[in-house]
Amino acid sequence: MLLAVDIGNTNIIYGVFQGDELRGTWRVATDVGRMPDEYAATLLNLLRHQGLETTDIKEVALCCVTPPLLAIFEELLEQYFHVSPLVVGPGVKTGVHIRMDNPREVGTDRIVNAAAAHHLYSGAVIIVDMGTATTFDTVSKEGDYLGGAIAPGIATAAEALFIKASALPRVELTRPEHAIGTNTITAMKSGIIFGYVGLVEGIVNRIQRELGEKATIVATGGYARLIARETPIIDKVNSDLTLVGLRLIYLMNQA
Repeated sequence: MLLAVDIGNTNIIYGVFQGDELRGTWRVATDVGRMPDEYAATLLNLLRHQGLETTDIKEVALCCVTPPLLAIFEELLEQYFHVSPLVVGPGVKTGVHIRMDNPREVGTDRIVNAAAAHHLYSGAVIIVDMGTATTFDTVSKEGDYLGGAIAPGIATAAEALFIKASALPRVELTRPEHAIGTNTITAMKSGIIFGYVGLVEGIVNRIQRELGEKATIVATGGYARLIARETPIIDKVNSDLTLVGLRLIYLMNQA
């Protein structure tokens, strides 16, 4: 079995593949202060809850945008699983030609998503990843990574509003019933949720015009379903896009 690990700034997502079947996925909070044994304890419990042991994991693919955790996970995987992970980065085949001014600036999670989207969907694709940041990644029909846009994530923006505006409370990010909020909480929810719907629609439309062709719009990340329910511009929601991309890239590098 293959363990896919996506180490983000806010969450770490694990996925276990048996062949092309995704047997289970788990999401835990990112904490750069945790030690390898602490992460191992959590991961082993999650696997056992699914009826799996460390000996079932023969292969590991990993992408990481939180550099301090890379060495911690490499140590964890060597010690507990006796596996050296494939770490997506320079020198690793991804099947994606990066057409950025400086290809090394592109986060590995964005390249992994591009590889998965090109494999799963025909034609050009725009990936909207709603995590710590909201990123827009454009992939041509040939599979080239053309670039995109980066905006603050929904939760990041909401937290900044709470911190910077002393009179405003922290709010739960759930769908507001109306655009016209009748109290502070509902007004904030409307501004945050519907505001991000407008942001997504606006940036996607601008990218489509520059691209000059209809692209499939794929949403992923923790807030993808929340936003996708509010706009027809999203064609697909795929919460497992990064995990699927990690498996694809692992297979590319075994040939």
